[in-house]
Formats: sequence, structure tokens, C-alpha cells
Amino acid sequence: MKYLGCDIGSISVNTVLLNDKKEIIEEYYDFSHGRPFSTLKERLSKIIHNHTDLSGTIAFTGTGSKWAADLLNGIAVNEIVAQSKAVMELYPDIRTVIEMGGEDSKLIFLDKSEVKEGMKLTDFTMNSLCAAGTGSFLDQQAKRIGISIEDEFGELALKSEKPPRIAGRCSVFAKSDMIHLQQIATPVYDIIAGLCFAVARNFKSTLGKGKSLVKPILFQGGVAANKGMVRAFTEVYNLEPGELIIPQHHASMGAIGAVLFALETNSVSEGKISFQKLEKYLQSGFNSSASLSKLTDRNHKLIKDVFSLNGEMGIEAYLGIDVGSLSTNIAIIDQANHVLSRRYLPTASQPLEAIKRGLSEVGDEIGHRVIIKGVGTTGSGRYLTGDFVGADTIQNEITCQATAAIQIDPEVDTIFEIGGQDSKYISISNGVIVDFEMNKVCAAGTGSFLEEQADKLGIKIVQEFGEKGLASENPAKLGERCTVFMESDLNSHQQNGTSKDKELT
Repeated sequence: MKYLGCDIGSISVNTVLLNDKKEIIEEYYDFSHGRPFSTLKERLSKIIHNHTDLSGTIAFTGTGSKWAADLLNGIAVNEIVAQSKAVMELYPDIRTVIEMGGEDSKLIFLDKSEVKEGMKLTDFTMNSLCAAGTGSFLDQQAKRIGISIEDEFGELALKSEKPPRIAGRCSVFAKSDMIHLQQIATPVYDIIAGLCFAVARNFKSTLGKGKSLVKPILFQGGVAANKGMVRAFTEVYNLEPGELIIPQHHASMGAIGAVLFALETNSVSEGKISFQKLEKYLQSGFNSSASLSKLTDRNHKLIKDVFSLNGEMGIEAYLGIDVGSLSTNIAIIDQANHVLSRRYLPTASQPLEAIKRGLSEVGDEIGHRVIIKGVGTTGSGRYLTGDFVGADTIQNEITCQATAAIQIDPEVDTIFEIGGQDSKYISISNGVIVDFEMNKVCAAGTGSFLEEQADKLGIKIVQEFGEKGLASENPAKLGERCTVFMESDLNSHQQNGTSKDKELT
């Protein structure tokens, strides 16, 4: 007989198939993209089709294990128990386990001195409601700088000889450090290595808490595939070669441990696996979470985007460049403040390259028809940009936002500006700024948070996000204090069957 084990996490569904000898004969790692139980059904359907000698009970672990066990008549195994059980069975000499997945990280201590045979779980710690020391943190930062977390990230980190210091307490602080490093043209591989070391230091301080790690140490979870993190843990903990071990099935140790626990406790049964309850759940869901009122697309005043030149030549114009954390914006206006050309480009950790590209594009479009009389820069990269292009004026973002808004509508009294990592409230009276507020070290009210969650859900931020949000009749309540809390709520809603339209609202 063969046995199935599944680890349903916040990012992926990991599935293993074991035989009677407890050998792993099949292993799968599937990204769930906000659809964990649909992903689970697709994978299990394929396995069941190819194997007729399966046990009628599936062992589950992970954040969605309780729901899955109820839907498929399986058993749910605690994550710590499952992770530990796999290590005890497959690597009996290991004394310390570092486990790092999408949104969870664990430090587990094992000892066999207290029992006559085998090992015993003696202590463990887990991360709190913060993704700073997890794979989700690395995924977010990799996407921000346009690097593939699976293929390039770890290899690039190994190229760095002097990784810069990046804050590891929170993903928001890390983002701010990254932006400053990008603005001073720090090589991408140094930034990536700095992120790996930030995660390792954060793990050591928040989970290790001064505890000595008994060697040898096993590093498992999806993040264990990242060579940059392996290097960072090795150096942060001053380990010698061979003292940090990466198991062959590092991403599936939880699923393996769940099966082994089920076999040990005689919790498996014969028969066939039924999808009846799961299919009913996927069709209707059984989410009872509180909802918010429906969004309405109210009428709003639209400003003409780009002014037509109508064949004019020799127009006196002015160039404005806004280099932000996520995007680089370029605009050319005439003396009447008409926008003649504009570009919105991703900064992608290379502000100077983005500026060159933007200037080249607007130059090709109208460069032969205008005479640039002045250049201004703003944004977090305004000083670097100003030096690069020889700007006539370098202004802060509050001044620039207010000046443009007042020019468009002299009666404006309130401005809300939301960018990639900054959000601003500006109060204006009679054309003069009287007050303003900016977000401090939190990305909860910025576009960066929305973009990251859209990507995790497999939704295109530009083409789909807004439309799906407006389509929701009962928006899900995800909190409002912090991106980490909202992300955890979002994952909980996914497990409970809330539709993506509700979550996006």
C-alpha cells in the first residue's frame, strides 16, 4: 500500500507519496497562488489516477491541514511534530533543525539522551506575526528588484564579497535600506547577499535568542534551496563545512513527517479517497468571515493625458523626472503646462538605467520638436538623478505634488498620493500647503503591498486588480494596521474559501 502526505502552506502545496518501506517514491512542489485547495485537488487527482493502491487516509500538516483533513477525511498533524518526525526518521544524528518556509520559520531542538531509543523533541520556537525571517520576505524583495527567486537569487548572493548591512527586523525597514542602496548604485548581488544575511541575523536574534545550536544542524523548508541563505546561516553561526546539512527532500519534510506520524499511530485506513466534500467546498466554500460594504466606482474628474503638438516645432519645454522606489516617471511639459510626453517605467533597482531608457523614449518621440529650457527632479532618488542629468532644480515630493495639483485645480484643498512605498496626505488652503503627513516605516497604505499581494494571488495589478475589486459584492475584512497582519488574514480567508474578488477589495 502507498501513503499520501501533504503540507499545505501559505505559498505552496507539497505532496509526497511513500511506499510500505517508508521510501519516498514521488514528490511534488506546487505553488498555490491563493488557491490551495484547488491546487491540492489537481495534484491528488493526478496521483490517484496513476496509483490504485493508495491508503484511504491522507496525512496533512501546515496552515491548511485542519480544513483539508475535514474535507478529505484525513488526519491533521501539528507542523512541529511533522517536521521533527521526518528528521528523527531520516536523519537520526541531527540535533538542531532550522525550518524556513513561505511565512513560517521554526527552530527545533532534538535530543536522544533523554530516551533509550530514538530522539525526543525537547524545545522549539516559531516566528511571530511577521514575515521578516521567512521565504515570503525574500520573495517580495526579489520581485521588487526583478530577480528570479528560484534561479538567480541564490547564485547572485554568492558573488558578493562584502554584503551591505540591511535591516532584518521588518520587511518595511529592509525595503527602505534597499532603496537607499539602489540610489547609490550598489550592485544588485551585494543587495541580495545583504538580504540573506539580514534574514539569518533576524532568525538568530528572534528565534535563537542566544541559544547555542547543537551540531549537526539541518536546514529544511523551501528556503533551504537558496544558496545565499545557506551561506548566510553558515557565516552567521560560524559553522564549518558539513555542519549545516540540506536534506534531499528539504521542501517536503513536513509532508513526509505527517505520513510517518500517521503510520506510527495507526491512523491510516484502506478504502478510496473521496473528493465529494472537497468539490462541494470548491463550488460554494464555507467562509463566514465578516464582510465590508461594496465598493462603488464614483464619477471623478479626468484630466487630459497628453497634449497634441499638431505639427509644431521648436517648442520651449521643461523636463521633470521622479525617481521612486518602484517606478521612474518622466514628463515633458510646455510653457502652458500641457503634458507633451510622459513615461512610467519600473526602476527595478537600476535608477540610472531607467532614466536613460525614459529619456531615450521621450527623445525619440518629441525630441526633435522641443527645446528643453529647464530640468527638475524629485522622488527618493532626486539627488542622484539631479547630478546625473544636471538638473536646474531638485525639489521634495510634497512640494512637487502640491504644485502640480494646484496648477490643475486652483481650488484643491486635499491631496492623497499613493506610490510604491510612500503615501502622503497634503492639506492646502488658498494655494498654500498648510499641513501634510507621510507614512513612516510601514507599507500598509502603499502600492507595494497591493502589488505584492496581487502577484501572490496570480492577479495582474494593472489589468485585473481594480475590476475584480469592484466586482465584489461583499469585500473581505483584512485589517488595516500592517501588511504582515493583512497578509496573514488574506491567507486565512484563502483557506476558508473566500473568493479573490472579495480579498482584492
